[in-house]
Amino acid sequence: MDETLMRVNGKEVHRLSDHKDHPGYQTEKKQVFIIGSKGIPAAYGGFETFVEKLTAYRISDRIRYHVAAMGAENFRYEYNGAKCFSIKAHNIGSARAVLYDLEALKYCIEYCRKRPSIKNPIFYVLACRIGPFIERYKKEIHELGGVLLLNPDGHEWRRAKWSAPVRAYWKESEKMMVRSADLVICDSRNIRKYIRKEYRQYAPKTRFIAYGTDTVPSKLADDAPEFTGWLRDKGLEKNEYYLVVGRFVPENNYEVMIREFMKSSTRKKFAIITTADDRFLARLEKRLHFKKDDRIRFVGTVYDQELLRKIRENAYGYLHGHEVGGTNPSLLEGLGSTKLNLLLNVGFNREVAEDAALYWTKEPGDLARLIERADGFTQEQIEEYGRMAKARMAGAYSWEKIVKAYEKLFLELP
Repeated sequence: MDETLMRVNGKEVHRLSDHKDHPGYQTEKKQVFIIGSKGIPAAYGGFETFVEKLTAYRISDRIRYHVAAMGAENFRYEYNGAKCFSIKAHNIGSARAVLYDLEALKYCIEYCRKRPSIKNPIFYVLACRIGPFIERYKKEIHELGGVLLLNPDGHEWRRAKWSAPVRAYWKESEKMMVRSADLVICDSRNIRKYIRKEYRQYAPKTRFIAYGTDTVPSKLADDAPEFTGWLRDKGLEKNEYYLVVGRFVPENNYEVMIREFMKSSTRKKFAIITTADDRFLARLEKRLHFKKDDRIRFVGTVYDQELLRKIRENAYGYLHGHEVGGTNPSLLEGLGSTKLNLLLNVGFNREVAEDAALYWTKEPGDLARLIERADGFTQEQIEEYGRMAKARMAGAYSWEKIVKAYEKLFLELP
């Protein structure tokens, strides 16, 4: 048997034997190697979801995807028609992801060396972690006749969770990655503008291809026990809560949103789906005393995607405070599912939603006033915002459109 069934992230995949794809095999397909995600099947994360959708929505049979995955051991498997390779990630602290990317890139290069029939391979690196090492690998990629593509992600060097030395590393690594890449693919026009201006001395070649989302409704019925039970357990009612979903980090402005919600006169609840631990919550309580406000509900995490979509669909409004990054997946999901979306007024968010959302600033009292204004909307106003949001997502951010743009790029590269 060349392959056996196994499970990765709870999903069934085909494990490939070590002798699969022996050195003498022939292929005429365009070979695309994706490095930088934690792998597929996707369990969480923007890059992981992107790779999952890119492979699941594949149109052309002239493309073969190879996807790096972070695992506890080295093995190969097939999923969504992609050949995946698990790279054992060594627990060496904050440098773990850097080493993982390097090991994955080395694996891909060696894979191509052993298979001379692979012509002009594409190496697509997600995020800017390995800048200090990339020049050497770029040389090896070019010796194979390949090209190096980069997705720079967002402004990782601006994230408050990193120490000053780590932020300095991220910024320098970003510079080196942009300088070395044959093409920089940006999922935000604002990120593309930043790359071209910040690194104009390198004249980087760039292309905009957005991140994607789905606009199909949840498979769960309104009276599905998974959903009604969740509402009951969290003390919430349909259309009587505002919602936020995302990582509990400073640049997502949870503290601002909670403080402003507490200032407002709304009688609705604020459901917060996040990974915040007790230490962070204790610090927040010391500053805001949110536990005295019964409207503020930290409701834990929700990994069931159908349930999460149902929760979004039945929220009165979605709050979004992200200010660092490119096209944020949770924003796209909010616009695709929730009718009213209240977004922090920054270029990244305006670029995505345009006129299909309401906007607030961090000026004291601004979000509180907007929440009160939204509370007074008629059902017709709410439905119109929902219609515009879904139309915006379907027209510019559907996965079908995004995958088509990527395949066109991959097939037109020499």
